[in-house]
Amino acid sequence: MSNTVLFGSQWGDEGKGKIIDVLTHDADWVVRYQGGNNAGHTVEIGDQKFVLHLTPSGILRESCKCVIGNGLVVDLIGLCEELRELRERHIPLENRLFISDRAHLVLPYHQALDGAKENARGENSKIGTTKRGIGPAYSDKAERTGLRMCDLLEDDFLERAKTIATTKNNQLVALGQDSLDLNNLLTDVKEATEQLKPFITDTIPLLHTAMQNNDKILFEGAQGIMLDIDFGTYPYVTSSNTGAGGVASGAGIPPQSIDRVIGIVKAYTTRVGGGPFPTELTDATGEHIARVGAEFGATTGRPRRCGWFDAVVARYACMIGGISEWALMKLDVLDNLETIRVCTAYEIDGKRIEQMPASLRIFERCTPIYEDIPGWQTPTTHCTTWEELPEKAKEYVAYLERITGTPVSILSVGPKRASTILRSE
Repeated sequence: MSNTVLFGSQWGDEGKGKIIDVLTHDADWVVRYQGGNNAGHTVEIGDQKFVLHLTPSGILRESCKCVIGNGLVVDLIGLCEELRELRERHIPLENRLFISDRAHLVLPYHQALDGAKENARGENSKIGTTKRGIGPAYSDKAERTGLRMCDLLEDDFLERAKTIATTKNNQLVALGQDSLDLNNLLTDVKEATEQLKPFITDTIPLLHTAMQNNDKILFEGAQGIMLDIDFGTYPYVTSSNTGAGGVASGAGIPPQSIDRVIGIVKAYTTRVGGGPFPTELTDATGEHIARVGAEFGATTGRPRRCGWFDAVVARYACMIGGISEWALMKLDVLDNLETIRVCTAYEIDGKRIEQMPASLRIFERCTPIYEDIPGWQTPTTHCTTWEELPEKAKEYVAYLERITGTPVSILSVGPKRASTILRSE
């Protein structure tokens, strides 16, 4: 591994945090390149459980240095709370965590506007935002009115924040919401600013120096390709580029520097919030998968919608992201099923299609075309090598490799770091 990108290849929640943690044993740097604290990466080490929202998952290995890249929008107060918890759990941060001075800020008024705009859409038109202020912060970035990490280092930062917050309060009132208390807002922001200043730096030369030194860098994506602002099921998407293409713009490295691209997929599919989901199961099987897989959002706690593996989505992710291998997650969740279904194509108006339609209205009308695969009905959670897996489990993995045209190099059969099979070894 030299420069490796790992990103979600479904609708998010695929288990990126765990695999990043597994791969960091061979990494010098871990870099987040997009999104914000609408992401939630869960890592279980021994009897400890960590949920990280902005901090790269490599922070849990003392040998790793971590970068919050310029492509993120950073919740000042939320990040301070996250770092405080890491310190309380004796995770060292100094000289290990670096925040790009070009990263944009999420401030309390972004979160208030996020919730207000979602409520204003009405029950049938809601996008399913996490209300963490991500969309409004990226909107400010695009409108060239946002504040960045480097602005925290300026003497007039609080005055600039106050001026913008006053304008945002007017918008909140226009949306029928209460305005924010500016004194409280500025007090919280000032406190967070002082805590984060030591971590702010120009991370671009930092990473380029690391590459010149042949350091091994792991780029950590958030959300999933089907939530990508350009390639996802728009408008039920996030506000950033979630795939490998986001690395160049979100971390400041040239695209030709990427050596390896790993796509994360579950052995089935999940989705949180609104939007079409062709393979969704609303029956007892769907409830079984949700229960066994503990399918609740790490960030919001919302229940995830569950369905069968969608090979159309997986192949689409490969085309967009240049995926060279899969990390297949939660194979163990399917242990008790007699039959497992895989969507190989869609049908719409009597026609078979094998590509993702751009139109949401067309996608909503797609029905899955399935192939049935025999289940193994044997526990896999104890397996630590490929050879230990039940034969039918191996056959299911081999089938997914054939239908997607991409090999599976990593298998997960449980939430803990040790419950991982690396087929390359």
